[in-house]
Amino acid sequence: QVQLVESGGGLVQAGESLRLSCAYSGTIFRFNAMGWYRQTPGKQRELVAAIGTAGRPSYADSVKGRFTISRDNAKNTVYLQMNSLKPEDTAVYYCNTDRGGIDYWGQGTQVTVSS
Repeated sequence: QVQLVESGGGLVQAGESLRLSCAYSGTIFRFNAMGWYRQTPGKQRELVAAIGTAGRPSYADSVKGRFTISRDNAKNTVYLQMNSLKPEDTAVYYCNTDRGGIDYWGQGTQVTVSS
């Protein structure tokens, strides 16, 4: 059983930064690729960034150059550093992993960017 707990969301002004954290527990973290998704009301959840077991990152076009995903296998944690935030980044952000064909999600953390 995998458990994911996000933290680090909040209210910021446009141009500011936030760092989200996702604490992983339940199985061996370093064997899992991890992802950050976000969702706004009435819209589908979208992939923001992902990182493989070897640490290779990928990003949605909308966040390239502003967001950085990283992982610390010693701490069983994945991070999302978000810089130059825009109002359109406002969403609930979720941590995700797939283990044995089952999707696991955290409870989400709200990020609100004011203009």
